[in-house]
Amino acid sequence: MNRTDLVSEIAKQAEITQTQASAALGAAIEAISAAVADGDKVTLPGFGTFESRERSARTGRNPQTGAEINIPASKGPAFKAGSAFKERVAKG
Repeated sequence: MNRTDLVSEIAKQAEITQTQASAALGAAIEAISAAVADGDKVTLPGFGTFESRERSARTGRNPQTGAEINIPASKGPAFKAGSAFKERVAKG
């Protein structure tokens, strides 16, 4: 499913226009992205939690030369699925 398919499904289920559904989806994604970027957790009960996680600095290897390289610490987005979402996916 891509964004267009998702917008169509939202419009159908919420009984709104595709333009309104697209705007709502865009606003939701922007709000979640901004909150996570600011270091907040976004929890949607039954679906999951979006958050930012720290990755510590570590030593890696260049796959072409085998030389050791230092990989700096960084932050990245993470998603943890909620139990209801996990159960629904498991049932198929």
